[in-house]
Amino acid sequence: QVLLVESGGGLVQPGTPLRLSCAASLFTFRRTTMHCVRQAPGKGVEWVSTITNHGTTAYTDSVKGRFTTARDNSKNTLYLQMNSLNPEDTARYYCQTDDSRGQGTEVIVSS
Repeated sequence: QVLLVESGGGLVQPGTPLRLSCAASLFTFRRTTMHCVRQAPGKGVEWVSTITNHGTTAYTDSVKGRFTTARDNSKNTLYLQMNSLNPEDTARYYCQTDDSRGQGTEVIVSS
């Protein structure tokens, strides 16, 4: 069983940085590739980023240069640092393994 709990979302103005956290438990986090995905209102799920157990990262084009994913294996925590946020980033953000997803945290970017 996998438990993933996201936090850090909120209502922010465009350009405001925000850091999301994902606390992981009930599995061997340090050996697991982790993903961030998001779902905007009325749209499908979109892949955002991936970080392998070795720390290799990948990002969807729309967030490259603005978002950074990182992991702290000592804390079993995944992070998504989001900079230069714009209204198009408004979505519910989830962390997930290859087959399990958390409940998500809402990010609303609005002036």
